Amino acid sequence: MDNEPTLQVAVGVLLNDKNEVLVALRPEESHQGGLWEFPGGKVEHGESVEDALKREFNEELGLNILSSSPFMEIRHSYSDKSVMLNVCRIEAYSGIPQGKEGQPIAWRATSELQAEHFPKANERIISALRISK
Repeated sequence: MDNEPTLQVAVGVLLNDKNEVLVALRPEESHQGGLWEFPGGKVEHGESVEDALKREFNEELGLNILSSSPFMEIRHSYSDKSVMLNVCRIEAYSGIPQGKEGQPIAWRATSELQAEHFPKANERIISALRISK
């Protein structure tokens, strides 16, 4: 694992006016499958975090991101890979979220998020959301 490059991931935190955050269930067959996640995905070679976020939100959720801002960066090593989560707050978007890849999605109150239902790298996002109500 030491020789593997860190996987760059764009992650979006989308809150509604009820302080609920949009989450999606990872497919069982994927890395960390069966856990909830904040939507996003891998940053492709030559792509900016912002462009990756826009692409992933459009492909996975049918949403067009109009504006976003950096929220935090999280480096985490799993037993099989290392990731750098580039977490952004989605400030404006158009469309109605839907699981375009068949994945269940849900709006969850930030106060009810349970870290054990998310990949370990997401714990700091959950903590930050609880603090920044």
